[in-house]
Amino acid sequence: MDDFQLFSSLRYDPALLQVPGSSVSHAGWNWANPSPLYMLDYHRDRMLLAATHWGWDAAVEFLQGDAGLQRLGDRIMSSIGEDKQSPRRVRVAITREGELSVTSGVVPETTLATLFPAQLPPPGEAQNEELQDGIPSKAPEYEVLVDGPKTARSEYTHFKTTQRAAYDGARQRAQISLTDKKEVLIVNEADGAVMEGSITTPYFWRGGRWVTPAVSKAFSLEDGSGGQNGTSRRWALERYASGFLSKASLSTNL
Repeated sequence: MDDFQLFSSLRYDPALLQVPGSSVSHAGWNWANPSPLYMLDYHRDRMLLAATHWGWDAAVEFLQGDAGLQRLGDRIMSSIGEDKQSPRRVRVAITREGELSVTSGVVPETTLATLFPAQLPPPGEAQNEELQDGIPSKAPEYEVLVDGPKTARSEYTHFKTTQRAAYDGARQRAQISLTDKKEVLIVNEADGAVMEGSITTPYFWRGGRWVTPAVSKAFSLEDGSGGQNGTSRRWALERYASGFLSKASLSTNL
């Protein structure tokens, strides 16, 4: 397992350039910075934390500080090519030697309300076709499955790396392809709790509030669910902690 890379997948979207100076002040980094890269700071942070954990000094040097964030953004933008009008899913990977690779592909358009929801409404609440008050779209809907075999927590489930046997195996057992509107939940072998989805962060409605699997701040074989601290998950929890996402409470206790 020594031959692996750290990676993160983020969205490139020209619509994000509308965020600075708009009413979407809860967007965080994208509100303060004119950039088509979604939550670039959080994606940099997750790779930097992993590089620090493994002692990858060259990768840490490339990513750390304001200069590292600027380098990362510049490298991504230079890789986009001529088609800068279409939203793209961008995959950024870095080696222990600090070498960066970037690949991308076109993805469907979405709304700012979906990217930066002002509310997390309860399930079943009526929603108009036209998005209002920062409420995200409920479409498309996905079929959610639960993986049969349970997964042992490890550094490779806590950090996002190219060592993805646990996730790939779950998707193969569930017979899910990249084009399917399906997701499979990874289950912790220690206590049978949900760790995360194979490519998503799950939220569950329980006791009148949304809950999401707990994640330890640092890698631990005992604390938390054993899953990853996803970027949108971090954004939602920080907005709830600051009192912004208050209509439907959010918690890490399952």
